[in-house]
Amino acid sequence: MDWDLDLDARGLICPLPVLKARKRLSGMAAGQVLRLLADDPAAVVDVPFFCSEAGHELAGTGEEGGAQVYLIRKG
Repeated sequence: MDWDLDLDARGLICPLPVLKARKRLSGMAAGQVLRLLADDPAAVVDVPFFCSEAGHELAGTGEEGGAQVYLIRKG
């Protein structure tokens, strides 16, 4: 899947990855995709919860270089 913007939140701990994703998404158009990289173990719970609460779609997940990858489509 393609994405429009990257956000590298590796090394940040809860709640910073989600807060930075929220800020980055606020400047994006509906339907655009943010690729978020995070290595905080709490992100596995926090990112899907954030997406469902904020009306965004968690379009994909994966792993890359020891970090979790989240593809978030702005709602």
